[in-house]
Amino acid sequence: MSQADTKTLIEQAVTRFQEDVPALKPLKLVMRLELHARGDVPVWRVELPGPTVSKDPARDARIDLSIPRVFFNELARDGRLADWIEAYEHGHVRVSGDRSIIRLVGNVIERQLARAR
Repeated sequence: MSQADTKTLIEQAVTRFQEDVPALKPLKLVMRLELHARGDVPVWRVELPGPTVSKDPARDARIDLSIPRVFFNELARDGRLADWIEAYEHGHVRVSGDRSIIRLVGNVIERQLARAR
């Protein structure tokens, strides 16, 4: 998959996630996204709002996401909020970084799920 295709997939995934959790749209955040593939770990910088995506080490990132490329491709194409939650709960999506930001995003997602019920 080319770098342009990956960039487009990342943009689609972020946009769909923001549609599922609209309260996160105004959040200003820089994330470091690692997409683990066979012997390769490309690193992407994702800046919100936007998203603005670039292939960069993202030294200013507050959150690090680590996802095997196979799972990311699936989530980016067809994944909704419930799919991302399931991938996180099964350990396919790993999140690290600023605990307060992680807690904030988790609380917003929980409230969105409660509203959806």
